[in-house]
Amino acid sequence: MNRRRFLTAAATLGTTLAAIPSGRALLGAEESNTTDAKGLTTQKYKLTPPASGRISVAVLISEGVNVIDFSGPWGVFSSVMIGSGGHENHKMPFELFTVSDKTEIVTSGGLKLMPNYTFSNVPETKVVVIPAQSGSDSMIEWLRKVAPTADVTMSVCTGAFKLAKAGLLSGKAATTHHEFLDKLQKEYPDIQVKRGVRFVEGEKISTAGGLTSGTDLALRVVERYFGREVAQTTATYMEYQSKGWIV
Repeated sequence: MNRRRFLTAAATLGTTLAAIPSGRALLGAEESNTTDAKGLTTQKYKLTPPASGRISVAVLISEGVNVIDFSGPWGVFSSVMIGSGGHENHKMPFELFTVSDKTEIVTSGGLKLMPNYTFSNVPETKVVVIPAQSGSDSMIEWLRKVAPTADVTMSVCTGAFKLAKAGLLSGKAATTHHEFLDKLQKEYPDIQVKRGVRFVEGEKISTAGGLTSGTDLALRVVERYFGREVAQTTATYMEYQSKGWIV
């Protein structure tokens, strides 16, 4: 299965996905593949960490979940450390877990993942990450329920179609993988589809383009909580050199 067919399947509920092979992607007429592409941000960007406890991050997974889409943000949030002094005085402020329809193994290109929770018993969530994947009606219903109370609900790649199906992008600006911008605009004409950007940030709903742009958006979420210095320290620790998150 080629990459285009994979992402097409990821944008459609109930379709089994496969891994994405390498190859040159086609760009839309208004898109840019330059490394200086940035994100579009919201004016009300500041997020407030809880006075106590950690920031819960729910990563949604189902069959064929794209590995880079979830591992990029997972790597970011799990690498954040705040505090001063020696390593033992640092605090890891994010708590990550996976959520699916059932606590049964989810597969993607041979990788096997065991969800921590189901949509019926997932704890209170502050950040939601939606990678490209097959998804389900239960996922859509849960997104409608949790998005109003979460600090940030963010999609990566064709995960934006899950937000759109849930009605959470109606009247808003959004982006997705560059090969599916036209599809998103055609199927959801009330969405202001943005091209040539790494991500589009809203006060509560944000969307990233394909694959590695999810890492940029996750770093931007870290910046919204803890400031530029903490986000940059995280990127440096990860040896991540993209500046697409700096806006």
